[in-house]
Amino acid sequence: MTVLETDVCIVGAGPGGALLAYLLAKANISTILLERHQEINKEFRGEHLNEEGVAVLEKAGLFLSLKKMGILPMKRVEYVDKGKVLKTVLPEEGKDHTGIHVPQNHLLKVILASAQHFSSFQLKMNAKAVDLMADKDAYCGVKAIIDGKETSIRSKLIIAADGRFSAMRKKAAFPVTFIRHGYDLLWAKIPAPENWEATVRMAFANNSQLALFTQFGGYIQIGWNIEENSFPHLRKGSFQSFIASLVEAFPELEQTVLEHIRSWQDFILLKVESSRSSTWVKQNVVLLGDAAHTMSPTGAFGLNSSLKDAEVLAEVISAIFLENKSFDHLQVYEQIRKIPVEHIQLEQLKREAHFKECFITI
Repeated sequence: MTVLETDVCIVGAGPGGALLAYLLAKANISTILLERHQEINKEFRGEHLNEEGVAVLEKAGLFLSLKKMGILPMKRVEYVDKGKVLKTVLPEEGKDHTGIHVPQNHLLKVILASAQHFSSFQLKMNAKAVDLMADKDAYCGVKAIIDGKETSIRSKLIIAADGRFSAMRKKAAFPVTFIRHGYDLLWAKIPAPENWEATVRMAFANNSQLALFTQFGGYIQIGWNIEENSFPHLRKGSFQSFIASLVEAFPELEQTVLEHIRSWQDFILLKVESSRSSTWVKQNVVLLGDAAHTMSPTGAFGLNSSLKDAEVLAEVISAIFLENKSFDHLQVYEQIRKIPVEHIQLEQLKREAHFKECFITI
């Protein structure tokens, strides 16, 4: 069995875990980052930065590199009914966008390439964390399978950044509450027509919320809310009539929709469920991002919240290792981040409940 030693072991190389690893390595705190996939080009659908996310990346010195890699600022948000724009939301004064689409592989490549400059950083791909290691009454590391080999990573601190279905959260028996939203989401991706501007467009179609997110690279991502658990029944009905309501909402997309969405199989179903853990810190195990607080897709807050988690947690961990603070100091991270995140989750529920009113009151 291979044995590795480090100050901090982070499980999960999504944006939050990767950014935390970079910030810790930059502070010369030895860090091992585990990612179960063999490459970083995994499918991901929450790829919009807001002002909070941009500010985090600018402070970390990463935003300019990300901009060079490729991003797409949104010019506006539109509320649309049968091709007619009912309401337009423009950037705030002094801002040049209403949000930014950033492909996750661009974001991760920039963060991880920057982290590789520091000798205190190690990235282990094809690394599946399978259990926590315990020494008497305390956790002392992570058991993993790396490239098919059993590996023990002995670490002083363990960060569970392994997503909404976090295995490390389960192993450490963190309490978690799941929040139902009453809907599921159908995703589809189509090429954008010529002259399609960088916008987010919202509509009310087939009695459900429909959103179009312009993406870097000339694509449009379609997010279509459907009633919770209704997809099996929906698939038994007419596909053509379902798609007709999309075309009715956005007539200018008729050609590309009919060319690229030809059956139910061209949609991907996302089960919408958010969650929150009542505590984010247990001994020397800490939850980060979706492992601590899964968001619904509404408002595209998930990515930005994970990045902010990483920024705050990096400062707390640095105080522990560089200023000799006790591990009790980890509670500061939870104290700073927990209430703002819960406020966002409540805001998401309010937006979802009142979406239809946006069209009634216009």
